Amino acid sequence: MTISSSLNSGISALTANANRLASISDNIANSSTFGYKRVQTDFLSMVNGTSGGTYSAGGVRTTTQRLIDQRGSLVTTSNATDLAIRGRGMLPVARLAELGNQNGSPQMMLTTTGSFRTNANGQLVTDSGLVLLGWPALPDGTVPNFPRDTSEGMEPVQININQLSGSPTTRMTLGVNLPATDTTAGSAGDSQQLSIEYFDNLGVSENINVEFVPTVPATGSSNEWRMLLRDSASGNAVVGEYTLGFNDSRTAGGTLASVTTVSGGPYNASSGSLVVNVAGGPIEINVGQIGDAPGMTQLSDRFAPVSISKDGSAVGSMTRVEVDEKGFVHAFFDTGATRTIYKVPLVDLPNPNGMIAMDQQTYAPSLQSGSFFLWDAGEGPTGDLVSYAREESTTDVAGELTAMIQTQRAYSSSAKVIQTVDEMLQETTNIKR
Repeated sequence: MTISSSLNSGISALTANANRLASISDNIANSSTFGYKRVQTDFLSMVNGTSGGTYSAGGVRTTTQRLIDQRGSLVTTSNATDLAIRGRGMLPVARLAELGNQNGSPQMMLTTTGSFRTNANGQLVTDSGLVLLGWPALPDGTVPNFPRDTSEGMEPVQININQLSGSPTTRMTLGVNLPATDTTAGSAGDSQQLSIEYFDNLGVSENINVEFVPTVPATGSSNEWRMLLRDSASGNAVVGEYTLGFNDSRTAGGTLASVTTVSGGPYNASSGSLVVNVAGGPIEINVGQIGDAPGMTQLSDRFAPVSISKDGSAVGSMTRVEVDEKGFVHAFFDTGATRTIYKVPLVDLPNPNGMIAMDQQTYAPSLQSGSFFLWDAGEGPTGDLVSYAREESTTDVAGELTAMIQTQRAYSSSAKVIQTVDEMLQETTNIKR
């Protein structure tokens, strides 16, 4: 019984070391595979115990585990949609072949890195056929709230490189200085003209023509102006008229003292803005808050459009896309405009090592890994997303070669045990002679 248990123990040792060599072989073979997570083989003893003063060898068995939570080094690339994660979290992907089936949404799989490029349909896909998933943004660039414990709502990130796009102007900021000397008695009372370009709903360039007319008193200074806003798309019709009063005190001199609406949308004192309706819709114009220096001022003797800003853009062609550290996918146009089109969340699980390993360095959640949650990159336990980067394999070739030497020695020793048992059994057989 003891001799046969020694034979069985030696056989189990051969099997265990063969399993370890297989994992070492896999690790070395994938030492240059981006995103590869090394496999670790552990030995566990099997104890049969003693009986009647004899010892029975139990042998050994192995368990293998893929160390998915280990992170490889990040290397820089030249492709804007080469993605990696600095810290915890995984990218949601799906097989491109599953997108066209009629069985519902494709299965969401997870990976830590990928080199994504547009295919014929504009989808961001790797060479192995994995398509990046994300939440689509609204036309204004905001991303709605989606459920975080399910992949419902996510769709393949699709980039239409040849797409033409423009955005209408909805907000303006007027940082204009009006000459204080024009509101004093005896001044000429000449109006000041300002034309501000905006873009309508079809990307057509239009103008809001602003005229500032000073109020000239008989004596002293009025510190008052009449502001007329005309829309070129409406035949230069007046869309707003306001009376602006300015402070002349020592502490607040030159700042807005009052804004009185004659026609057009009312002035909002808390935001410092007013709304006028042009041909394509409303535009919010910020003229500054009462008593604050930013915005409209009345100082000195010079008319100066100091700071004019607005949103919106002319129609332009998409030139490239980039993904920022928060997972937002931005489209860049040749007009200089930028638009958010998708948001890629990072997926985290309680036990990443419990996931099911699949081909192409992808993984699927399991009962052992726990339920996943979709985080915004950089929030919660997740790290940030890095573009122009790939994650290297976690294989340490030197360490694997050292483990191979140990495994080879252990395998040879186990084979020697079997050879010795065979010789002992042969001696037992020779007793009969």
